[in-house]
Amino acid sequence: MAKITPQEALDYHHLNGIPGKLSVVPTKPLSTQRDLSLAYTPGVATPVLEIEKDASTAYEYTNKGNLVGVISNGTAILGLGNRGALASKPVMEGKGVLFKKFAGIDVYDIEVNATDPEVFMQVVKTLEPTFGGINLEDIRSPECFAIETQLQEQMSIPVFHDDQHGTAIILGAALLNALEITGKKIDQIKVVFSGAGAAGISCARQLVKLGVPQRNIWMCDIQGLVYVGRTELMFPEKEAFANGSSPALLKEVLAGADVFIGVSVANIVGPEMLRSMEKEPIIFAMANPDPEIEFELAKATRPDAIVASGRSDYPNQINNVLGFPFIFRGALDVRATRINDEMKIAASHALSMLAHEPVPAAVLKAYGLSSLEYGREYIVPKPLDPRVMEWESTAVAEAALRSGVATRSLDLTQYRESLRKKSEELI
Repeated sequence: MAKITPQEALDYHHLNGIPGKLSVVPTKPLSTQRDLSLAYTPGVATPVLEIEKDASTAYEYTNKGNLVGVISNGTAILGLGNRGALASKPVMEGKGVLFKKFAGIDVYDIEVNATDPEVFMQVVKTLEPTFGGINLEDIRSPECFAIETQLQEQMSIPVFHDDQHGTAIILGAALLNALEITGKKIDQIKVVFSGAGAAGISCARQLVKLGVPQRNIWMCDIQGLVYVGRTELMFPEKEAFANGSSPALLKEVLAGADVFIGVSVANIVGPEMLRSMEKEPIIFAMANPDPEIEFELAKATRPDAIVASGRSDYPNQINNVLGFPFIFRGALDVRATRINDEMKIAASHALSMLAHEPVPAAVLKAYGLSSLEYGREYIVPKPLDPRVMEWESTAVAEAALRSGVATRSLDLTQYRESLRKKSEELI
């Protein structure tokens, strides 16, 4: 894929003279006086009174049940850092496009000009009547942990910080399949992280839920190993993954590792570091746009490795677009009050299993491929695979029903079939 130039990106965001990437499209006719009377006054008074009597009818008479708020304060925009709420708007609009394209979910993007966590949380809480769910985005660590936790406790709709959980869910699926291919046991591997922010910590938590012993996870950041007793750049969520009793560099920790997971910065892993890993290493270098080690260099250094990145122009893209649209689809459709661990684990397993299935011709065509099958260069489904919603959203909905956070029941067989038809229309 050819490199995108800055001017191309700016032109895209002003294509056809239309600024931005989203607009509001009416879903009901509005061409006659009667239509106008039904859409607004006096007709609109009837659903108002119904909702006042029974709040659940808002899901029948408004877009609440298919509407997600994508909300940021711009304190951690992609890899660009704190650029402010307004500068985060292109990213939030982009998330809205992905929600709509992949799962048919409508979005209002909301950029909150508040770096104080208490002020930010108060703004988000007041928006609960509007939305069926909240997708938090690009909020800096460690504040993002407390913000998400407190909002989950105080709101009765799902609140999901995608920077934490989105990557973690896809990573979990990829690791399950990589372990199967290499014959490694999940409870016996040594896992080394580069990056101990929101994504790194959430990825580590997801791996523990999937069966990796926490004692087998070694986490490094800009200061080196996160070890027991370290005081520099520490906070409780990071301290929970402290391992070892003395300082060490990433290259020292990586020796003898089975798995490397990078959620940090470009080009900090060299060939000699990969050579020190165990046989058939699993290398997930996910820094974007430039990974911790280039894909070609990693493969040349360790031909026996399974290598993944966050990029779409290499095999095994670990990208959260495989997660958030379909997780929210399942959560919204059962009117879940939260997105819990059971739903996240179900999403990882669903993606893992889907990768084993034969790849449809339409997916091959979309990616310009003649063939693709489960193996070292295909361990997670492609984002443009229309089957992802059917598999993942059904698994999430089922987990919500089973774990007791759903407030609406579904016939899962019929639901799965409806998703299959919907996905064919969307992609």
